[in-house]
Formats: sequence, C-alpha cells, structure tokens
Amino acid sequence: MSRSIVAPQPLLRSLLRSQPRAQQCQRFLSTHPSPSTRRPTPLSQRCATSPPPTNKSRFVEQRRYKAKTVEEARSRYRTGPFSWKAGLLFVITSAGLVWYFEHEKERMQRKRIAEATKGIGRPKVGGDFELVDQDGRPFLSSDLKGRYSLIYFGFTHCPDICPEELDKMARMFDIVEEKSPGVLTPVFITCDPARDDPKILKSYLAEFHPRFVGLTGTYEQVKEVCKAYRVYFSTPRDVKPGQDYLVDHSIYFYLMDPEGDFVEALGRQHSPEQAAKVILDHMKDWRGALKRED
Repeated sequence: MSRSIVAPQPLLRSLLRSQPRAQQCQRFLSTHPSPSTRRPTPLSQRCATSPPPTNKSRFVEQRRYKAKTVEEARSRYRTGPFSWKAGLLFVITSAGLVWYFEHEKERMQRKRIAEATKGIGRPKVGGDFELVDQDGRPFLSSDLKGRYSLIYFGFTHCPDICPEELDKMARMFDIVEEKSPGVLTPVFITCDPARDDPKILKSYLAEFHPRFVGLTGTYEQVKEVCKAYRVYFSTPRDVKPGQDYLVDHSIYFYLMDPEGDFVEALGRQHSPEQAAKVILDHMKDWRGALKRED
C-alpha cells in the first residue's frame, strides 16, 4: 500500500510568505535601482551628457591614421628614429667642425712662426739699411714699411739658380697681386755690387717683372745688409778686372711684414703656388693697416 508524501500545509505557507520579504529586504538594502525600474534616457539628453573623448583615445586615433599604407608603416619601423635628413645634417656638421679645427691649427702655426723670430734671445733677421735702387735713387729700409716685402739676394751674372728663382718670384708675385693687389713689394738685392750697378740691375730685372725693385750699393753697404738678414755670400779673392767669377750665396726668399719684421723664409722646397699661399695666409692674419701701392 503506497503512501504519498505530502508536505504539511503550515510549512508551505511559511515558505511562500518568506520569499517576497527577502526580495523587499534586498530592494531596500541595494543603493542601485534594479534594471526593471530604470527609465530610458532620451537620445538628445544621452548625447549631451556623454563624456568627451580622452587624450588617450584621441592619440590612438591619430596614430591609427598616420600610416596610410602597409609599406609606409613598414618603412617607418625600418628606418627607426634616424632619417636621411638627420644623417646629412650630421655629415655636414662634422665636415664643418673638421674644416674649422684644421684652419685654426694652420693659423696658430703661422702665428707661432711669425712670433718665433721676435722672441727674446733669438737672432733678429732684417734691419735698417740705405742702398740705391735701379734708377740711381736712394732707397731706405723705411720705404718698405706699410706693405709686405719679399726680398731675394743674388747677382746678375748667376748662370742658372738666380734666373730660376727670379722666375719663381715673378710667379709668386703675380698670384699674390691677383688676390691682394698692391700690398707686396718684390725686392732683389745684389751680392755682387762690384759688377751690378743700377743700370745693369734695371736691364736685368726687366726680363723677369717690371715691378721688381733692384738695390745695390757699396761693398760695405751690401755686406751690412747681408749680415742683418743672415745671408751668407762669398766672392773669390784676387779677382782681376774683367775676370768672370761666381758668387756663393744663400737661396731664400725673406718675407717681411709691414713693420719691417721678419715673418718666414721660403726656400726651394716651395712651389710658386705654395709660397704664394703662405704669403696670402700671413696677410690674412695681419691685423694692422696695409698701405697699398697705386
């Protein structure tokens, strides 16, 4: 005999009455309204109260549209933070710095050479003199002041070395005259005054350059000038009148500044172009006034 299990009626009533109260308790305890009790917000009010886009979202949108194609994006990541413009700027800046330091190094070296001859305890090159030019007029060392002067010692009967050096001197003078006209005086002083009178000097120097200044004088005057410029020269003894002979002498060009001070000696190792560049560089370094020849 089967018996159905039936719950007692008082227990069922208590369970049914307790459920709404639990929901009411949850409703009163919750601070947020339930989804069923929310009212829909109008569309216009929803748009007006929506928060503006943040900087982060705006930045993301800009980056999204920065690269238009896949190739453009790949090339950007391939080059990295450097570009050809940055590389070109780096090369130009480096070349400029190298040129500046090399130029400054050469300028300081020329300055040391020019000041080395003026130091205390060093032999002075150059000095006051009084000679005669190729026109027979007196010529003083003070006549060279105000301009640079290039002085060479030789003699007109020299068979080979003096003509070569005077051709070189003419070329040097033309280069300097083209770049800086009227500020250099080329001077030839004879070491053989017994044969090189003003007339012979004028005829001889005209074959090389019309602007050359030739100077001569007595043997004692020439000897004193050679001593002042530290020029070695020697003539043979017991020379008979009319007898041909050679004069041994130093082979240098002496560059003097506008104040009459020695600057640098240019030797046979310098080509005309190299020597002219040395002269022009010293002229650029000069800070005083220069008297130009008319």
